Amino acid sequence: MMDVNNINRNRLLWASFFTIVTGGVGFAVRGAILVDWGNQFGFTMTELGSITGGGFVGFGVIIILFSLIVDRVGYKPLLILAFVMHFLSLVVTVATVYVFEAMGREAAYWCLYWGTFLFAVGNGICESVVNPLVATLYPKNKTHYLNILHAGWPGGMIVGGLLSIAFHSLVSWEILMSFFLIPVLIYGFIILKEKFPISEARAAGVGFSEMFRQLASPLLISLLILMMLVGYVELGTDSWIQNITGNILENPTKGVLLFIYTSALMFVLRFFAGPIVHRISPLGLLFACSILGAIGLYILGNSTSGLVMVFAVTIYGIAKTFFWPTMLGVVGERFPRGGAVTMGIVGGVGMLSAGLLGGPGIGYKQDYFASNKIKVESNESYDRYKAEQENGFLFFSPIKGLDGSKVAILRDNGEQLNADIKRWESTGKGLSDNANLSNLKNWWDNAQTKVKIDKVPVEQAGFYGAGRALVITALIPLTMALGYLFLILYFRKRGGYKQVEI
Repeated sequence: MMDVNNINRNRLLWASFFTIVTGGVGFAVRGAILVDWGNQFGFTMTELGSITGGGFVGFGVIIILFSLIVDRVGYKPLLILAFVMHFLSLVVTVATVYVFEAMGREAAYWCLYWGTFLFAVGNGICESVVNPLVATLYPKNKTHYLNILHAGWPGGMIVGGLLSIAFHSLVSWEILMSFFLIPVLIYGFIILKEKFPISEARAAGVGFSEMFRQLASPLLISLLILMMLVGYVELGTDSWIQNITGNILENPTKGVLLFIYTSALMFVLRFFAGPIVHRISPLGLLFACSILGAIGLYILGNSTSGLVMVFAVTIYGIAKTFFWPTMLGVVGERFPRGGAVTMGIVGGVGMLSAGLLGGPGIGYKQDYFASNKIKVESNESYDRYKAEQENGFLFFSPIKGLDGSKVAILRDNGEQLNADIKRWESTGKGLSDNANLSNLKNWWDNAQTKVKIDKVPVEQAGFYGAGRALVITALIPLTMALGYLFLILYFRKRGGYKQVEI
C-alpha cells in the first residue's frame, strides 16, 4: 500500500487540474464556433444542440462506466487512455470539412457528433479518475480541493474564449479547435512521470458490492435527482450562453467576452469555497446559488441592453460557480465508502442530463419560440428561412427551426456564400459538383430580392427565441432551491450536516 504522504500531491493536483482545463478549452472553443458549423453546414439550433449534447452524453456514460473500474485498474493507466482519446477526437472533428464535401450535410453532422463524443470520452475518463484522486489526496478537506480542481473548468473556458477572440477571424475553426491539445500535452507529461496512490476506499478495504450498496440510500437518490438539474442548468446553459448572448447583443464577440467574464468569476470564487462552506455548510451554499441562478437567468432572458446583461451574467456566474464541485464534495463527504463508484455515477448523471436534456432542450426552445414568433410576424419570411427537416425534443411536437446557413447569408448579405463559391471553383470544379453550395446559391438568387422584408422579422425571431429559452430555463434552479431546502431541513432534524469518516 502506497502512503499518500510519499507522493507528490501538488504535481498530481496540477495534472488533475489540467485534465479539467482541457475540457474547458475545448468546450469554450466549440461554443464559439457553433455558429461556424451552423453557417457552413446548414444546421438548425436543435441540431447544433444535439451535437453538443452528444459530447455531454459521451462524457456522462464514460464517467459512469469507468468509475466502476477506477479502484481496480488504478488512476495512471486510465489517464493515459484519456490522453489517447483526446488526440483521436481532434482527428475525427477536423475531418468534417472533407466529409461534408464528399458525402454531404448528414455525414458532416455525424462526423461532428462523433468527434465531439470522442472528446467527451477523454474528458469522461479524466473526470472518473481525478475526482476520487483528489478526494484521496485531501481526505480531510474534500469539498475545498474539489472546488480548486474544478476551477480548471472556468480556467480552460477563459483560455478558450480568449483564443477564440484572438484567432477566430485569422484561422479556420479546425485550427482553433486544436488549441485544446496544449493542456493535453501538459497533463500527459506529468502523469507519465509521477507515482499515484491507491484510492481511499480501496485502502480501507471496501469491497465493490459495498460501494454499490450506497446507491440504495434515499439521500444519495435525492442527490442524483438534484445533479440531473445541475447538469441541465449549468452545462446545458453554458453550451449555449455564448451563442445566445451574442445573438441578443447582435455581436458574437460580445457574447464571447461575457462568457469569459463569467468564467473568470467562477475561476476566482472556486478557490474560496472552503471558507464559505465552513460558514454556511455545503447545502446552504447550494441553496443560495440556486436562488441566484434563477434570478440571473430570468433577468438575462429579459435583457435588452448590454449593461443589464452584464449585471445578469454576474449573478448567473456567481450562482453556477459552486454547483458541480460542491455536489461532488457532498457525495464524497457523506458517502466515502462509495469510492469512485458513487462520485462517478453522480457526475455521470449530471453529464447525461446536460447532454440528453440541457443542450438539445435549450436548442429546441430557441427554435420553438423563434419559429412561432416569425410565423406571426411574417409567415412568408418563415417559409423562406425555415429548415428542411423537422426536429423534436422528448415528447414535444417536432418543429422546423430557422436554417442556420440561410440566416447567416441574410446577415452578411451573401458575402460568405460568394467567398465559399469562389473557393470551391478555384479547385477547378463546377458549382454543380457541390450540391449544398448550388442549392444555397439558387435559394439566395430568389431570397435576396426579399431582404428588406425578411431581415427584421428573422433577426427579431432569433433574439426572442434566445431570450425566452433562458427565461424558461430559470425554472430549473428554482426547483433545485426547493430540493436543497428540503435537505437542509432534513439534516437540521438530525443534528446538522456532518462529514462521514470512512
